[in-house]
Amino acid sequence: MTDRKDTGLTHFDDQGHAHMVDVGDKAVTARVAVAEGLVLMTPETLAFITEGRAKKGDVLGVARLAGIMAAKRTADLIPLCHPLPITSVAVDLAADPELPGVYVSATVKTTGVTGVEMEALTAVTVACLTVYDMLKAVEKGMRIEGIRLLLKDGGKSGLYEVK
Repeated sequence: MTDRKDTGLTHFDDQGHAHMVDVGDKAVTARVAVAEGLVLMTPETLAFITEGRAKKGDVLGVARLAGIMAAKRTADLIPLCHPLPITSVAVDLAADPELPGVYVSATVKTTGVTGVEMEALTAVTVACLTVYDMLKAVEKGMRIEGIRLLLKDGGKSGLYEVK
């Protein structure tokens, strides 16, 4: 068995079994993570958002709330994530005719012993899924793409940022 320290996969013990990482000895620091994603659709479907014609209501507003709620529930969804005292979640959605589609970003902050990358990624993913759900009657062929971490800062590993 490969030593888990050699692989960098800390969610596995020395026998290769999944386990929750002990973060009890880590320093409390301010932490932030930013993620993004896209929901691509036809211009006609995008018009349902920009013209307020979606039968289920305010697509971007509902998706924003869904993303915020998802960030707060990440530890319930991802088995080995620690529940965190999130101090801030901002989910932004913008209709973009150039795509055409919706650009989604999430910024999550905490002061704690582990980062909030998974919370930011979960917020974006659920916001994108909510956009899809609210418009699927109009276009089933929408695509969710490009979900990724853009930035994380805080803790021992410091700053990671997509250039």
